[in-house]
Amino acid sequence: MFKKSHLGLAVAAAIAMPSLVNAEIETSVILKNETAVFLRDGLRTGEATSTLDNSGDGRKFYKTETSARIFFNGDVGEESSWHGELQIIGDPLAEDEFKWHKNYSQHDWFRELYVDTNAAGWDLRLGKQQVVWGTADGIKLLDIINPTDFRELNQNVMEDARIPVWMINAERQVGERGNVQLIVSQAETNKVAGLWTKNDGSTRATTTHDPATNFYTFTGNGEISGQDSGHPFIMQGVDVITGGVNGFFNIGSAFAGVTNTFSQGGFLSPAGSGTPAPGNANAEFTTVEGFTAGTYDNCFAPAPGGTNFSGAACLELFTEFTNADVTNLIDVAKDPTGTSPLALPNGTFVDPAGTNWNVTAPNSAWEHFPNATFATFNAYVGMSTEYRRAYDDDFLPSEANLGGRFRSYLDNGLNYSLNYFYGYDSNPHLNMHWEDPNTGKKLAVRSYDSGITTPSGRPIRSFQIEDPDDPTIQYGGNAAGFVTGLDNVAAGEGGPAKLVFVEDRNRIHNIGTSFDYAMQAGDVPLILRGEFLYQKDVMQPVVNRGELADGNLVGGLSSEEHDFFKYVIGLDATVMTNLLVSGQFIQFRNLDFRDTSCSFISQGGNLASCSVYTGDPATMNVTNGLKKGWENKEFYSLFLSKPFGESDLGRWNNIIIYEEGGGYWNRLDAEYSLTDEFVVTGEVNLYWGDEDTTFGQFKNSSNAQIGVKWIME
Repeated sequence: MFKKSHLGLAVAAAIAMPSLVNAEIETSVILKNETAVFLRDGLRTGEATSTLDNSGDGRKFYKTETSARIFFNGDVGEESSWHGELQIIGDPLAEDEFKWHKNYSQHDWFRELYVDTNAAGWDLRLGKQQVVWGTADGIKLLDIINPTDFRELNQNVMEDARIPVWMINAERQVGERGNVQLIVSQAETNKVAGLWTKNDGSTRATTTHDPATNFYTFTGNGEISGQDSGHPFIMQGVDVITGGVNGFFNIGSAFAGVTNTFSQGGFLSPAGSGTPAPGNANAEFTTVEGFTAGTYDNCFAPAPGGTNFSGAACLELFTEFTNADVTNLIDVAKDPTGTSPLALPNGTFVDPAGTNWNVTAPNSAWEHFPNATFATFNAYVGMSTEYRRAYDDDFLPSEANLGGRFRSYLDNGLNYSLNYFYGYDSNPHLNMHWEDPNTGKKLAVRSYDSGITTPSGRPIRSFQIEDPDDPTIQYGGNAAGFVTGLDNVAAGEGGPAKLVFVEDRNRIHNIGTSFDYAMQAGDVPLILRGEFLYQKDVMQPVVNRGELADGNLVGGLSSEEHDFFKYVIGLDATVMTNLLVSGQFIQFRNLDFRDTSCSFISQGGNLASCSVYTGDPATMNVTNGLKKGWENKEFYSLFLSKPFGESDLGRWNNIIIYEEGGGYWNRLDAEYSLTDEFVVTGEVNLYWGDEDTTFGQFKNSSNAQIGVKWIME
């Protein structure tokens, strides 16, 4: 077993290297600082601490990264050489996980440490390094050997964002034109803000259990705030997993208290009946939508007595009594005057008409489960959640990535390559399952007929979490402290269940090719280029709205294998002496895209859409109805680059990318050498467009940066 390199190992390797050399070590140093400020006010994804928090930190300085990069070069014997890059770096304004050193990220101590040598006609580079296969602007297509640190999305240059890993890199010439390259490399994942960066096996619960009353009481946000909360580049598709407000990891554990509140203290009495009854006594098999369609004299003790409430308002009452506006379980009504007699202690108030309730355009958790019965939610009483990684930090030869590339050219000057890479997808995926919290045994989810039918005759299902080997052992609870199912088994032996989120990675096949061809249009030199990639077995999120509507979390949200065909066609031109103009058309085709549409009449009589579809991993969120992905997603980019100033000591670059769906990103950057040693830099990154697109979601993360570099040879 070869463990990942830590600082001690890297330093030991660096100290041992000089004993092999017979020449002086050449060193150079780059000292650098970059400071950045947000250009817009407003809330950024994952920044909110509750459903009522809509302020955000506004236009603040969010980055002041200072680094010293020390480069070492020396000879080993007469025919070999070595190279190392030590980095000392920190950013005190960053979120905790991103402040200082982190292995296998942009903040690694030793980014590179390798030896160049040759054997049996092969040129070998052995050690920690980065290999570049693709050259597309602003996007990685064939460039898949090294993972990427997306801490600043696409803003960092690829050389910095690329994460060097340990590998064997072998090249040799074949004939007069050919070049073969073989790669055996360490499997590492991309670093994505908001995903867990360590396997801490943490269990999260927003409630505590009182054995004397069998009541689960809300205990506040505590440990359940979103991972990397406050980071400017958390995607909505990550926030839906670990976000403190919108993440199912936290929403799931909040269910434990809210469902118990309804079971223990909820009172339902149809309007005019005058006699409230315990919630489960007359609503055991009522669906959420059926409940919200009703009207009640008094639905929960904190509400003013004698007031007629819609079911949606009742749902809000008992939800907010326990949840206290922390997680996005339900749309919260706000009192515009601050004097509403229906105000709750936390400052919100209840709209008796329940006008925020809308299952056809869900933007909160309850609205995604309109056909779930209260029997189903009994199974969630007392539940907790846990996040795990299914892979560890060991580098095993059996888990190595393998790849090869052949390059050559034709008589007409066309350069081409053929690429193949088989290894773990750098993007992890997620699946969920239920477990016994004490034994760790994986549990089953059983569907049964609740006995309810819709006006159209459609039977409503309920779900029970149970031991797969003994269905009489059921999990969850109700007001009496035991599980209730239609089979009338007085069980409860299982107790509360645990919903486990498992982050994993999948081996995928990558088959690619590229070309470039130089030509002339009058006096304008042109380069036509392209990259093409077929990927097999890429895991993508799949949303089953039918399962989700019935309350089955595990069946409603999963990951499945998809094949992709991706390509980019680009044209580069040099005009006006030295202005580089580069345009690109990019398309990602999902060859296994899922989209099966249906509809059903819920118990409340509303027409609700139902489909099984591939979700958009970058933007799907509770707030946008778990947005559907794209079968064919297109991007267009334009890149400009030109030197300026005396003796062309400066250069500016501008890239703009438009994505189908209405998202935009524009980056303008420039640098100028005041002396041979001192360089000033600056950049502006603007995001705009539809907030549910990859780029548009970062509108409020638009920023400006300034920097300085001091180069010492």
